Amino acid sequence: MKRILMMVLRNLYMVPYGWIRLCYRAAHVDKYTEEDMYEFLRWIDLRANKGGNVHIDVHGQENIPEKDGFMFFPNHQGLYDVLAIIEASPRPFSVVAKKEIAKVPFLKQIFACMKAFMLDREDVRQAMQVIVNVTKEVKKGRNYLIFAEGTRSRNGNHVGSFKGGSFKSATKAQCPIVPVALIDSFKPFDTNTIKPVTVQVHFLKPLFYEDYKDMKTTEIAALVEERVQSVIDANI
Repeated sequence: MKRILMMVLRNLYMVPYGWIRLCYRAAHVDKYTEEDMYEFLRWIDLRANKGGNVHIDVHGQENIPEKDGFMFFPNHQGLYDVLAIIEASPRPFSVVAKKEIAKVPFLKQIFACMKAFMLDREDVRQAMQVIVNVTKEVKKGRNYLIFAEGTRSRNGNHVGSFKGGSFKSATKAQCPIVPVALIDSFKPFDTNTIKPVTVQVHFLKPLFYEDYKDMKTTEIAALVEERVQSVIDANI
């Protein structure tokens, strides 16, 4: 990936120091508070974005709930998505990601620092346990991000189908659901270019438990998908 190489070269003076710190923290996550770890990740993210000619255009930060224990549900465009939201969100969050991400250098360490849950989509029992674990964590006041499409859409700014099962942890935890619309987030890592790019991150108004308590998860998924696509269509 040309842009990743550019990020490294333009931050060459700090790469060894930053990489050592990142790897150490990834291996000793319990030594740091979630807030301290998140600020460190944002420090790395901001410098990587600057070096890689990636600008994050943030909208709707006021829609992020004031109280922790909520869940982000963005569309999934590419490998860069989580990094875009890390810069955009001032509030710490963790991630549910497919297990294959654990094989990608840098992202592997980032997700370890976030105490992310790695999902094996072919193991139904393990997937159900992840739902249980996320529910418990959200009830304790941690924030999580799940890609409701399940995989990258690979269709640019057209979202794929949001899966009802992705919302089970939110409904069980009875937590706020925050739709997130990503625009052009596929361009930094999933295209072979190093031209300057602007990624838009839109935090939409949350759905609170009272808003969705009588809805099926498939209905919630369809509603969130429609809202995300509408914001994308209005801003491209």
